[in-house]
Amino acid sequence: MLSIVGTLTTLFLFGFWLAFFSDRPPLMTDPAVLAGDGSTINYCELPKLDGTGKQAADIPKGNTPGCGYDHFPLPILAECTEPLPEEAADIRGLWIGVKGGHVGHVERVEQCGSRVVITASGIIHDGGPNLNEDTIGLNSNDTEGAVLFTLGDKEYCARTSASMTWRNKVLEFNVFGWGPVVVKRYLTEGPNGDQLVWEYADGSTTHMDRLCTLPEDQKVPEKRGPRWKIF
Repeated sequence: MLSIVGTLTTLFLFGFWLAFFSDRPPLMTDPAVLAGDGSTINYCELPKLDGTGKQAADIPKGNTPGCGYDHFPLPILAECTEPLPEEAADIRGLWIGVKGGHVGHVERVEQCGSRVVITASGIIHDGGPNLNEDTIGLNSNDTEGAVLFTLGDKEYCARTSASMTWRNKVLEFNVFGWGPVVVKRYLTEGPNGDQLVWEYADGSTTHMDRLCTLPEDQKVPEKRGPRWKIF
């Protein structure tokens, strides 16, 4: 019995260290993208993916600065024009939750080739071919965004990593790339046209309608997590 408790304790401590204290991947996101204002863009005018510009693998990896960006950034894949693969649905654009578990949630979806970038609630999840693939990989590798605790002036939020794979026009997120599917995104027909459906790890399903411009209250992300101050 003691050996089982000891093993479980060791696994918990290792998981806690991995989530909160292991080295973060280097920040590869173009500083100009993070400094720019993504709220000024008309997201109903989608870029043409005609192959005349950059490929997905030409653009640096996008990941979250710290535990979250401080304002809605510019798109990561703005210069990319690689056509989507046949197995992918075109879910690009800005979306807001109108029914289900996360009404009011707003997210931007970028696609180019096999690459997908989700920007929402202070975080940037970027999966697929990228310029830094040899050092940071294909999986998203950043943070969940909610701050669990602070030590001095430093915030600690859990790291996340997941693959993004299209299967039958459904974008599935596998934990670490090999674990279970925890998130799905796909298109369905809504009362006013296409809706983006988001099945999340908490068991919720949210239906989202398209937006052309970012709502004012989404320009600065809400701070999340209990934010316990250790000292």
